[in-house]
Amino acid sequence: MKDKKMKYSVSYTNHDRRRFIKVTAATAASSLIPASIALRAGNASAAEPVKVGILHSLTGTIAIAEAHVVDAEKLAIDEINRSGGVLGRQILPVVEDGASDNPTFAEKAQKLLVSDKVSVVFGCYTGASRKAVVPVFERYNGLLYYPTYDIGLELSKNLMYTGQEATQSIVQAVDWLAKNGKKTFYLVGSDYIWPRTTNRIAQTIIPKLGGRVVGEDYFPLGAVEFSSVINKIQATKPDVIVSTVVGGSNVAFYKQLNSVGITGKTQPIMAMAVTEEEAIGIGTENLTGVMTCMGYFQSIPTDRNRAFVAAFKAKYGADRVVGDTLETAYTSVYLWKKAVEKAGSFDVPKVVAASSNLELDAPEGLVRIHATNHHLWKHARIGTFKPDGQVDIIYESPLLEPNPFPKL
Repeated sequence: MKDKKMKYSVSYTNHDRRRFIKVTAATAASSLIPASIALRAGNASAAEPVKVGILHSLTGTIAIAEAHVVDAEKLAIDEINRSGGVLGRQILPVVEDGASDNPTFAEKAQKLLVSDKVSVVFGCYTGASRKAVVPVFERYNGLLYYPTYDIGLELSKNLMYTGQEATQSIVQAVDWLAKNGKKTFYLVGSDYIWPRTTNRIAQTIIPKLGGRVVGEDYFPLGAVEFSSVINKIQATKPDVIVSTVVGGSNVAFYKQLNSVGITGKTQPIMAMAVTEEEAIGIGTENLTGVMTCMGYFQSIPTDRNRAFVAAFKAKYGADRVVGDTLETAYTSVYLWKKAVEKAGSFDVPKVVAASSNLELDAPEGLVRIHATNHHLWKHARIGTFKPDGQVDIIYESPLLEPNPFPKL
């Protein structure tokens, strides 16, 4: 059954269009200028906009989780441009749709690097889409900031991983659940690399914490029928369901759980791939009481976070919400800006070198790029969804060093 595509509109602002037209006209005109004049005008190029790529699924089954990430990245770009840009240059975003399709992600990544000649790309959501583009970035020596929680087990000199890795997410979640009396676990996930590897890690650590896994099932991305696993859950009666179901499938999954009386109020459920903005699409009434483990929640009570939330709502509407991946995407743009300014260059190797131990006061709190593994020192947080779709934070870890290659 084909996935029904969900479309989200992402477009340039009028300001972006005007700036792009000016740059294009200037570029075309430059071909008519004699070489001697062009050489004398060489320093003027420093004022030209610097192009950056934005590559996310604006359509397809992952769009419910991914499309709005673009809004956060464009907010950061607008703020930076208003404050003078990067190294005196305005940022011009080039937006491409990965369409929830891994080959399309690879194709669009190559276009951004080779044809558009962007200085950096902010993009991808699923681990599978990231895996699809890694060879492209390594071949063309591009730089990708990847904002989603991931399993770790990867290090590329051409990537910065700004979401939490496994020791900052599933390990923290399972450890907290075990300490709070949960002994039997049922694992449910979408059928691709992130859920399967996440659950493999869970399978390793749960017995060490005195628990056991009583069931494990996977469904294709975009799946809408979960009655088989719901019947198994009813039969096994686990202490907790740990879900790594991703994207549009979450709408059907949580509605079908609720329809048989399995809710966050009657059955402990830990959702590893649901944030506040996805809760709106799923239906907040279907998530009340469900737990989630992320690095960021909109409800973090700090001035820095309140300012970020206010700016996002001012730009996109008072009814909009922000979640983990939106915040890490926003933070990614600022981390790149800070690294570029530290390096004094847009050159990828120089930016990467300048990123080592780079710190930023982000909406989620202090983050720091690890000296060697390109992941972030982050907090892990656990909370429960309230009827309005916001999260009541019930646990916050200390700042955690990333360990993408853990020995469990």
